[in-house]
Parts: sequence; C-alpha cells; structure tokens
Amino acid sequence: MKTKFVSIVAVATVLFIGCNQTNSSMDTAGNSPKKGDHVPGHLVCMVNDAYMGKQQLEVPFEGKMYYGCCKMCQERIPKDGTVRYAIDPHTLERVDKATAYIVMISDGGEVAYFENEDNYKRFVN
Repeated sequence: MKTKFVSIVAVATVLFIGCNQTNSSMDTAGNSPKKGDHVPGHLVCMVNDAYMGKQQLEVPFEGKMYYGCCKMCQERIPKDGTVRYAIDPHTLERVDKATAYIVMISDGGEVAYFENEDNYKRFVN
C-alpha cells in the first residue's frame, strides 16, 4: 500500500511540475523578455497565465487559437470557458486571451491580458 501511495505522489508531482514549468529566460528568437514587454500568445500557457519561452500546444476553439503547455491544459481549454478569458487590468472588462495583447507582469513569467496595446499604454501611464 505504501508503494502505491509513493508512486501516485511521484506521478502527481511530475505532472504538476511539467505543467507549471516556465522558461522565462529566452523566447524562440533568443530574446529575453522583461517585465512590461509584450509577448506573443503562442509562447504563453493560457491556462497558467505564464510566459513559457517556447512554442506551446495549439488549441483551436470556435475559430480562435489558444495555447497550453501540456496535455491537461490542452484538454481544459475547450471545456472550461474561464481559462479562455481574462480581465483587462485597465478597463476591468473581460478579454478573450486568443485576441488579447499579452504583457509580462513579473520576472517570473506571469502575464496579463489587455484588449489592445492602447489599453496597456494607458494602464502604465
């Protein structure tokens, strides 16, 4: 029984780490985005709201493209509408992550979604 429990914990840990692992040091072009930089959606896990620094798994849904970092994220995006939307920090309106202007908000890779670049610029000024 103890062996089964340890195995379950080990598998859960690997899945959690694999799904939440970020690589905010460089993107595919060799750039190192910093806090405040715009980042392309295909480098962001839209479930974890994290810049990953590499191409994410594509998840087409209702004619739009979303991105996830792992199989669990890929399965969740079409099933859970809450992960497809965010709140624009400037207008406090709901914004679709597939069409949002995405910005790094921490050195750890956390991102925020704005309806457009102008909203972001107004937010920081």
